[in-house]
Amino acid sequence: MRKKYDYLIVGSGLFGSVFAHEATLRGKKCLVLERRDHVGGNIYCEEIEGVTVHRYGAHIFHTANRRVWKYVNDLAEFNRFTNSPIANYKGEIYNMPFNMNTFSKLWGVVTPDEAREKIEAQRGVVTGEPKNLEEQAIRLVGTDIYAKLIKGYTEKQWGRPCTELPAFIIKRLPVRYTYDNNYFNDPYQGIPVNGYNEIIDKLLDGIEVRTDVDYLANRAAYDALAEKVVYTGTIDSYFDYKCGELEYRSLRFETEVLDTPNYQGVAVVNYTDRETPYTRIIEHKHFAFGQQEKTVITREYPAVWQQGMEAYYPVNNEKNSALYQQYKALADAEPNVIFGGRLAEYKYYDMDKVIEAALSAVEKEFAE
Repeated sequence: MRKKYDYLIVGSGLFGSVFAHEATLRGKKCLVLERRDHVGGNIYCEEIEGVTVHRYGAHIFHTANRRVWKYVNDLAEFNRFTNSPIANYKGEIYNMPFNMNTFSKLWGVVTPDEAREKIEAQRGVVTGEPKNLEEQAIRLVGTDIYAKLIKGYTEKQWGRPCTELPAFIIKRLPVRYTYDNNYFNDPYQGIPVNGYNEIIDKLLDGIEVRTDVDYLANRAAYDALAEKVVYTGTIDSYFDYKCGELEYRSLRFETEVLDTPNYQGVAVVNYTDRETPYTRIIEHKHFAFGQQEKTVITREYPAVWQQGMEAYYPVNNEKNSALYQQYKALADAEPNVIFGGRLAEYKYYDMDKVIEAALSAVEKEFAE
C-alpha cells in the first residue's frame, strides 16, 4: 500500500526546507517535522522593539555561487550589508579580517611590505611541523596577531588551551595586505530585508509542518507515514549512539534591550581576550541599518555540549572524524534515508553551502 507521504523531512532548517520545497515542486507530498516550536532552524529570527533579532547568532548570507544567490533572491529581497566585524582586545579595537588597518594599529606600519616584514619575522619562531593550533597560528600570522586576536577567542570557543587543540583546526587564516574590512571574499553578500523567516516561510508554503515533534521518540510511527526520510538531525542520535557519542560545542545567548539608539556602532564585536566570558556581542539593528530608538544586543557564550542541548559546532578532531566515518558507513547503508545538513553530516556549513548541498541531493534523488 502506498504511504501517505512521499518524503518525511526531519528538521526545518535550510537543508530540510529546500529539499521539501523542491520535492513539492516535483509533485511529491512532504511532511516536515520540527523539534523546536518554530521553523527555520538556526536562521530563525524574531522581532524585539522593532528590531529583527537573529535568535541563534549572527547569520550573514554570502556566496560566490550565482545560482544560489539567484535562488535566495527569488525568495526574498536582500540588503547591501557587508560584514566588517571588529575585535576588542582588553579595550583595544582592531579591524577584522587581518588587514592593513589591523597591522597599522598593531605596529604603526603603513605599507604592505612593512606588514609582511613584521609577520615574516614573527613566523620564524616556530620551526618544523606545527604540533598544535598555537604553533600553526603563529606559523601563519606571527606572535602578535596570535596573542591578541586568536588565542583567547579560540580557547573560549573550544574550551581548551590552544596547545591542546590540533593544528589542522586552523588550516589557514585570512591575511590581506589591503585596507579592506570586508570579512568575506564572496562577491554576493547581504541579509534578507525582512529577516530569514520570509525565506523559510516561502520554502514551506503549502507544505504540512508539525512543530514540537521529537521524531526519534516515535520513529517507527513516523517512518510508517512516508516512503522516504530526509534526516537533518545529529547522526549519532539517529543510530542511538551505538558507536559512541560525537562531540560538539554549544552556545548560550544572553539578549538584552538597551535604551540607546546605538550601543557599539557595528553589528559584531569579537572579544578576543581570555578573561571576557563571551566571545562576541551582536547588535542586531546594524544588520538592517536600523534607526530605532532602542537597540537589542546578544552576548554569545560558548558552552560545553551535553545531550539535550543545541549542538552548534562539531569538534572535528581526529577522534571525532574517525567516529563520524563509522556513522557515515551506517548512514550509507540506509536505503530509504537521505542524511543532510551540518548535524547529519557532522560538518560546519555556511548557509550557501547548505543550499548547494540540498539542491544537489534533490538532483541526485530525482536523477536530474
